[in-house]
Amino acid sequence: MMYRLGKIGFSQSYTYFTWRHTKKELTEYLTELTMQAPKDFYRPNFFVNTPDINPTFLHHAGRPGFLIRAALATTLSGLWGLYSGFELCESTPLPGKEEYLDSEKYEIRHRNWREPGHIIDEITRLNHLRKIHPCLQSHIGVSFLETDNDQVLFFEKASPERDDILLVAISLDPHHGQHAHLDVPLWKLGLPDDAVVTVEERMRGIELQWRGRAQHWYFDPGELPFAIFRIARPMEKP
Repeated sequence: MMYRLGKIGFSQSYTYFTWRHTKKELTEYLTELTMQAPKDFYRPNFFVNTPDINPTFLHHAGRPGFLIRAALATTLSGLWGLYSGFELCESTPLPGKEEYLDSEKYEIRHRNWREPGHIIDEITRLNHLRKIHPCLQSHIGVSFLETDNDQVLFFEKASPERDDILLVAISLDPHHGQHAHLDVPLWKLGLPDDAVVTVEERMRGIELQWRGRAQHWYFDPGELPFAIFRIARPMEKP
């Protein structure tokens, strides 16, 4: 039905992103949206929650789970959305259902938007990166990359002209720290496998130096379970 609506002219659509949680599910779904027929007529909107849908992934995922889903939505899709309370990590479900126990469908809610544990600052930063990076303004341009950990999704987002490129790595595990070796696609940048490059991690605002394709990263659910990298420039070998 959603593809039919796209073909007759609706400019954006709700998607099945809400129910895609594993690395395999996300990779297959984005491949369908970006490499198969839907890329020509379907403009997906990745909602992380709705008034009617309190995703099961978030019921017991805590703050790290909300950060994970926000990072996935904002970096994989050019359109994303959230419903009130997501910023505060609200997740108490109606028992046995994918609905909110305290639903605004039935009551007026008053919230403290600076309640401890909120993720407003992280969402603000993600939205700022979307504003300044054209590659994050479309779902087209994603290429999945190799890691040695099935709990870590690693991908490149590139603008059509490849003048704006980011590498995004996201842990899909909200409960445990995860280590991963990332296979950095230096060959796509015309660089040798042993190149030394300066890298900016855009969420944390830190600068790194990477040597070669294999790079290790630790994803701490207690801090920030994802990273967004921009390779700034190659460096001369010492």
